[in-house]
Amino acid sequence: MTDLVSPQLSVIVPSFNERGNVAALVAKLDAALKGIAWEVIYVDDNSPDGTWKAVKQIAAADPRVRCLRRVGRRGLSGACIEGILASSAPYAAVIDADLQHDETKLADMLSALREDRADLVIGSRYIGGGSADSFDRARMGISLAATQIAKKLLRIEASDPMSGFFMVRRDRFEGLAPKLSVHGFKILLDVLATAKGTLRVVEVPYVFGSRVHGESKLDSMVALDFLGLVLAKLTGDLVSLRFLLFASVGALGLIVHLVALYFFLNAIGLDFGRAQASAALTAMTSNFFLNNFLTYRDQRLKGFAFVRGLLLFYFVCSVGLLANVGVAFSVYDNEPVWWLAGIAGAVMGAVWNYAMSGLLVWKRR
Repeated sequence: MTDLVSPQLSVIVPSFNERGNVAALVAKLDAALKGIAWEVIYVDDNSPDGTWKAVKQIAAADPRVRCLRRVGRRGLSGACIEGILASSAPYAAVIDADLQHDETKLADMLSALREDRADLVIGSRYIGGGSADSFDRARMGISLAATQIAKKLLRIEASDPMSGFFMVRRDRFEGLAPKLSVHGFKILLDVLATAKGTLRVVEVPYVFGSRVHGESKLDSMVALDFLGLVLAKLTGDLVSLRFLLFASVGALGLIVHLVALYFFLNAIGLDFGRAQASAALTAMTSNFFLNNFLTYRDQRLKGFAFVRGLLLFYFVCSVGLLANVGVAFSVYDNEPVWWLAGIAGAVMGAVWNYAMSGLLVWKRR
């Protein structure tokens, strides 16, 4: 058994269905960090494949290995934030569980922080000596496009703000943590945008490797998370990523409502009152499905909770409609400008629906 000493470096590993890579990564860290007091904290989102079990088996014999098992919540950014805040070392690194990041660079990254040359060290694929050749053409194009968008819109100078491989002074991170989003996949981009140039940044080149075990967690939803994060930062975090997604679904729901209203009036032949009610129910149902799939996918409802959530969503939206109409009439009575009253009512309804949906429908358990 390894003697327990106060770690100088905490390596944070967000994981989901990475059981086959656990032992290999711990062995690689052991070899790469010789002479350094370190710990590794796996933050596992209750992996169905039992990743957390594999971590705990190793932790039973090696006190440098820890596991935070999260139940009822998902997401890489939130996992990284929880892991770093739970660490005990003055420096914290984030590395993927899939063995695609180069752990041999960790010692050089740590040296830059220890020597007070940086507050944040980024493992970069896009400076001399770095490479992302393991990407296929489509993923490379998406990565480069996202990098350019982030750099130009958020005025970030780092060459690889989309990297998932970095090391940071824990005290500096703790100062930023309350302003970071727990949703999405691009935690480094969030850190850089939130810091607004106050962090001294050093970049270390590395070669992005190929996955050995498991499957990539990237999907089409990651693109929406990225765009939402950029928009949130452009608004000074006045609008959250989740609210942007919720509002987008609501806007789509208006289109669904109008299409359904036309169908019930002309194809079914209902009178306007029944057609309007049926269209509203259709729009609310589609909104619930989309929000459950997209906006709250880290808290996705299933089984009986799904049915219960749908009924609660109907209730929330019905009250939201009354709030919408009430505010609109109030504004119109004081300032008879129809479009101003309509916008005020719509905003009130959207805020109500968002707040109550998070409190009642997709509440944390």
